[in-house]
Amino acid sequence: MGNTIEPAHPASEDSHITYRSGVAARLAGLSPETLRVWERRYNLTQVERSARGQRLYSAEQVRRLSLLKQLVDQGHAIGVLAPMSMDQLQELAGAAARQPKPQGPLRLGVIGANLARRIAGSGRDGLDLVVQQHWPALDQVALAPPDGDIEVLVIELSELHDSAMPLIVAAAQACGGAAVVVLYRFCASATIRALRAHGCLAARVPADIGELLLLCRSALAGERLPPVQAPSAPPELRFDEHALFTIMASGSGLKCECPRHLADLLLMVGSFERYSAQCASRNDEDAQLHNELGRAAGQARAILEVAMERLARTEGLPLPAGIAKGDAGKKTR
Repeated sequence: MGNTIEPAHPASEDSHITYRSGVAARLAGLSPETLRVWERRYNLTQVERSARGQRLYSAEQVRRLSLLKQLVDQGHAIGVLAPMSMDQLQELAGAAARQPKPQGPLRLGVIGANLARRIAGSGRDGLDLVVQQHWPALDQVALAPPDGDIEVLVIELSELHDSAMPLIVAAAQACGGAAVVVLYRFCASATIRALRAHGCLAARVPADIGELLLLCRSALAGERLPPVQAPSAPPELRFDEHALFTIMASGSGLKCECPRHLADLLLMVGSFERYSAQCASRNDEDAQLHNELGRAAGQARAILEVAMERLARTEGLPLPAGIAKGDAGKKTR
């Protein structure tokens, strides 16, 4: 009975046909589970309810769900689409339909110390991406302005704060009409909203280069619409991001991928540690909380670094210069 059309005909207010959620999902091409998740997270539609409390969707609401499904299948994020009006969704769908098929690899401008290396080392996954120009840091764009035809500017900042906004806007302006993708590991919601207001697509750092390609194509398709107290001294950093990416790129005699997984954990914990230390605090209590979070992350990082050093020594993986120099000093004594 759950998959039947239910005409809504209470005496005073029912001159239109409505559909139960299971039928609405099927008509829109969604699974009922996906529809429930979308409704719970994004409150997509103001639906009616039957006398027994079942959600009832109008034909117009089903058309909206179908359009959302179509755009999500094209690579757009449901979180960006959800607040948009029907007119905006139809305009975006029309723009995507008029968008010419991709011709050759995307030409990128990349800001970030490690992203260009990831793309270069990604093999087949990176064939559709070409790094036209690379800047290790945001403030270096002004020193070496873009000199190529960049289609997408990709900015990677592990901990993204409001203080980076002026530099991001300046970099985007320097790249002219390029679409802008900003990647982060930790970022406040207000900063993400500000990025979207400036026409940027903001997303977490993708796990693989294939996901990055989808993000870049989404940005080109038009998905750029808007809709403290200092912590105590953390344990000394022994493996910086460069050292961890070097280990991830090195071969290992292990059949498993423990070095890469452990390096990835250290990147995430280290990023959260720095984010907690820099996070804007609303009040003294909030500042104390971030201080405690930063200390806890620092302690976790220190434990994982000990494990990483042992793994690196056992497998003959490259050690950071500071640790290797310490070994040399011990041998001379």
